[in-house]
Amino acid sequence: MRFADIVVPETPAARAALEVATAYCSPALLNHSVRAYLWAAAYGAVNGIAFDAELLYVSSMLHDIGLVREFDSHTVPFEEAGGHLAWVFCAAAGWPVERRVRASEVIVRHMWDKVDVSEDPEGHLLELSTGLDISGRRHEAFPVGFRAEVLERYPRLGIGPEFAACFGDQAERKPDSLAALFVRDGIAGRIAANILDR
Repeated sequence: MRFADIVVPETPAARAALEVATAYCSPALLNHSVRAYLWAAAYGAVNGIAFDAELLYVSSMLHDIGLVREFDSHTVPFEEAGGHLAWVFCAAAGWPVERRVRASEVIVRHMWDKVDVSEDPEGHLLELSTGLDISGRRHEAFPVGFRAEVLERYPRLGIGPEFAACFGDQAERKPDSLAALFVRDGIAGRIAANILDR
């Protein structure tokens, strides 16, 4: 697993998704989104999981956009808001309806406890990579040297406390959301203990 081997798509949609994330996300949340793709793409490549790199990249860049003030919904959980935004973004990018729906699904499912790789490889990879980046889950699947290189290029910039605060806010305002369930299950402690912050 080498950083240099990770393929980052250079399509108009991929570049635009990065531009949107850069414009609206905090520096910490932006780097988290980039790392989410890098962890996911590396894991997929090493484990022989075929995936659509453009779909995964766009979904990674937009998966937490529902947490930012401009797109935070008072009616639906942040991942559903992000899924809706991705659908609109992908329509503007000229993607067919089925592909827009896939981007929305991948973003919604990244909050699931488990996503079946045979049914949704991109959703599986994004769920796995965001779990690693936020709480250190399955860190042993990534060599220490590779983790260090990714973190050197895209430092964490305090994503742990920032993300814990975002989830706390979501939980308070949306008590029936998955974010609220995660808060009740002690995600703040898991975030604080993340091996990637050591």
